[in-house]
Amino acid sequence: MRMTIAALGAALSLAATLPAALAEEWKPTRPVEFVVTSGAGGGTDVFARAVQAAIAKHDLVPTSVVVTNKGGGSGVEGYIYGAAAKADPHKVIFGTNNAWTLPMVVKTSWQTENFVPVAIMAFDEFMLWVKNDSPFKTAADFVAAAKEKPGTLRMGGSQTHDTDQTLTVLVEKAANIQLKYIPYQGGGTVGTQLAGGHIEANTNNPSESLGGWRGGQVRPLCVFRKAPMPEGQKVAGDKGWGDVPTCASQGLNVTEFNMPRTVFLPPGTPPEAQAYWVDVFRRASETPEWKDYVSRTSQNGELVTGDAMVKRINAEEADTRKIFEEAGWLVK
Repeated sequence: MRMTIAALGAALSLAATLPAALAEEWKPTRPVEFVVTSGAGGGTDVFARAVQAAIAKHDLVPTSVVVTNKGGGSGVEGYIYGAAAKADPHKVIFGTNNAWTLPMVVKTSWQTENFVPVAIMAFDEFMLWVKNDSPFKTAADFVAAAKEKPGTLRMGGSQTHDTDQTLTVLVEKAANIQLKYIPYQGGGTVGTQLAGGHIEANTNNPSESLGGWRGGQVRPLCVFRKAPMPEGQKVAGDKGWGDVPTCASQGLNVTEFNMPRTVFLPPGTPPEAQAYWVDVFRRASETPEWKDYVSRTSQNGELVTGDAMVKRINAEEADTRKIFEEAGWLVK
């Protein structure tokens, strides 16, 4: 189930498609800040720093670019910070679908339609991970243990009422089990908690657990995907991402689940600045460094901008709201 979900509204659609020529009418005049709506080491942080590296390598921006982590409140801190930087195109906001799911579950001083869309740069896959010495060899083993001891297996996740917890709810419903969800600030912390044995499992994406798998600390049980991931380089010993079975093939019937890596600008950012950044991110997506990042982290590197981005975001709003409503998460 693709979690690219929400209605951005008319204001967002109006700004979605811009002439490429406008990109030549504005350029940064001072250092640019990439605002990351998660903690250091998480997938969003890795994403922003990969873009930063591609930009620096190929001189795509005439000024320096710094990365700032503002992951407090499950990412709310970063969006509040971005919303306060009204019409300032030197602040670029990196997030996920939390850009539109957060206002569904907490009362925020901003709404998604306040922000100016730039791009979806990639889509993350999700896997069910356990500690390397865990007794669970398959997803079926994990489900069986959860049924034996309802509500005791600890599932770690990045933040509350966000993508990881949504996937945890879908796992519980599909397998008819109850898990104990524990939120942390960022996927990097979640991976550390799993490696230390403080939780039994998590649903990190490949980029957040690459080092842990390579270092023999954690291992994937299955991927939430219709088919196994493409064959690629080996990650841990003789195993690569393509060797990870699908969760559905192991009896855990959550067939597909992924998440967009999104980029927005502050409210009121002028069209010429929006066009500039759309062009920068397009060129960054074509660099060898970005393509290597997408390959290493086993993401879908599809670039989505303009009207297509808005339509993609709107596509599954009803389904997500239904999940949140059933879970009792929607803000009244």
